[in-house]
Amino acid sequence: MEKRLSRTEMMFSLGFLFMLVVAVAAFFYGVKVGAEKTETKYQPMNLLQGDAGTVTAYQQQDLVSFYHTVFLPHREFQNEWQAALNRIRSQQASQPKSTFKDLEKLAAKKYSQAAEAAVPAISPLLAQGQVNLLKSLKLFEQTAGRMAAAADNKQAQLLLKELSGDAFYQQAVQHASLAQQEYYDAMLKWSASVNTEIPANYEMPQVMEISVWKQLPLTIKNKLMADQLAARSILPVYYPQDLSTRVDEFIATGEAARMKIRTVTAVVDLLLGTKAVRSGDFAASKSTLYSEELLPQLPFFFPESGA
Repeated sequence: MEKRLSRTEMMFSLGFLFMLVVAVAAFFYGVKVGAEKTETKYQPMNLLQGDAGTVTAYQQQDLVSFYHTVFLPHREFQNEWQAALNRIRSQQASQPKSTFKDLEKLAAKKYSQAAEAAVPAISPLLAQGQVNLLKSLKLFEQTAGRMAAAADNKQAQLLLKELSGDAFYQQAVQHASLAQQEYYDAMLKWSASVNTEIPANYEMPQVMEISVWKQLPLTIKNKLMADQLAARSILPVYYPQDLSTRVDEFIATGEAARMKIRTVTAVVDLLLGTKAVRSGDFAASKSTLYSEELLPQLPFFFPESGA
């Protein structure tokens, strides 16, 4: 005959079951809390390494690496190219043929340096910028070789005129200005990831009033000035931020109002037409105009840091 549990045994069994349920619930609650704490602890790392399509693209270290390994080799060549043309123009270069041969060798050297750089494909603007800078250097190399071959017994002015009309040279400049445009667009993407109030994409309207320009963050202004230089296929010794600075100064001094200029494009046309932009304009006015602006830690923005 089945033995019934006593009241004491029944209470003990129920108490044991209750404690077991509580223990199991406490275990799973502890697991949940621990997981949340772990996720919180490593969230900053996840933000740096996270989703390949959004979070890790255009990180500051990628912008810095691109500057040193790709952008700077081309800029060093570009500066020497401009200096060499000035020497030929002023007839300080007694042998233009030799000058162009040296430029041909330098372009090949800088091409090799920039080609070795590893640019993350996850930042397509930087990857495409590298491609365009490599194309530019290769075209400059070919242009210099062609000019060296054509330099015998030609006056400097005639040689430079031929250069300006050379298709290889024109394409070299176009690729260089396009690469710069892509680099500054990448900086805008970075700034948008740091400050959500800054849009990741911004295109200049057909007519941009000065009042609109004045409200823009500097990273947008720089991107727009890179766009302006690319649209004109200009290869200057100054940077887009130098042009941004001159536009801001032209507006701030009241010159735009005095001349009744209302659009940014008109200001840019005037400044470029009068050769009023110089390398170093940004650095000279940075502390007064842009002390609170968000900028990536790149050497041409922070030369005082020695980056």
